[in-house]
Amino acid sequence: MGVRFIKIAGVYFFLAVMLGLVMGIIHDFAFTSVHAHLNLLGWVSMAIFGLIYSVYPNVGKTKLAVSHFWLHNIGLPIMQGSLFIQILTGAELTIGIIIGSLIVVLGILLFVINLLTKLRAN
Repeated sequence: MGVRFIKIAGVYFFLAVMLGLVMGIIHDFAFTSVHAHLNLLGWVSMAIFGLIYSVYPNVGKTKLAVSHFWLHNIGLPIMQGSLFIQILTGAELTIGIIIGSLIVVLGILLFVINLLTKLRAN
């Protein structure tokens, strides 16, 4: 799971940097919250998850880790895609933001449970 998280973290980093570049070029920073969440929940958090799972491979080889990966990578695009479209169009997509957020939170809860139950000192 470590390598998977690190690879997808790189993708989110690229997306966040490109969004930041476009906002800077057009001098419109309406999508700053999307940019920040892609960086924090996409790039930084996923890179840290990947490093933890790489350093402690027994933690990364669990069903909890696999579920965490998929929940995070389903919830984050739903949450940020809904927010992006809501900001872009003005359409009310709060339900998508809430659903995506709850999916991410569930994935993070599984990550914490995994750490608390499977992480052992080397």
